[in-house]
Amino acid sequence: MLICIACRNGDVPAKICVKSLEKKGVSVLHENLRLKRKERGLSQEELASRLHVVRQTISKWEKGMSVPDSEQLIKIAVILETTVSELLGTQVENEEEPNRLAKELSRINTQLAIRNHRTRRVLKIIAVALLVFVALIFAIMALSYAPMPQLK
Repeated sequence: MLICIACRNGDVPAKICVKSLEKKGVSVLHENLRLKRKERGLSQEELASRLHVVRQTISKWEKGMSVPDSEQLIKIAVILETTVSELLGTQVENEEEPNRLAKELSRINTQLAIRNHRTRRVLKIIAVALLVFVALIFAIMALSYAPMPQLK
C-alpha cells in the first residue's frame, strides 16, 4: 500500500488517490524548480552544468517528466538557495536525512509512473485505431478499383 503524497492517506491505494497526487506531487516540484531557477537568474544550461547533467535533464524535471534523485535534489536546493521542503512543496522534518528524501521522491516517481502508464495506454489505443482505419481505407480502395466480373 502506497501513501498518498498529497493527503498522507495510507488507507487509500495509490490508484484511487491519483487525482490528489497529480495536484501535489510532480506538479509542485517541477513548478517550484522552474520558478526558483528563474528567480536566481539561471538558465537550464547553467543549472545543468553546475549539477553535471545535460540541459535536457533539467528540462524533463521542469516539465514533470522525471524527478531528480535525493542527492541531486539536495544539490539543487543549495544552488537555488532554498530548502528541499520548499522545492517539494511538503514538510520534511529532517532534510539532511537522505532516506526521508528518497521516500518522498519515490512517492513522486510512483505518481509519475502512473501518469506515464496511462498516457502510453491511451497512445497505444489511438495508434491501433488509426492502423485499423488506414487498413479499412486501403481495403475499400482496393475493392473499388478491382475489375468487375463480366456476366455472359
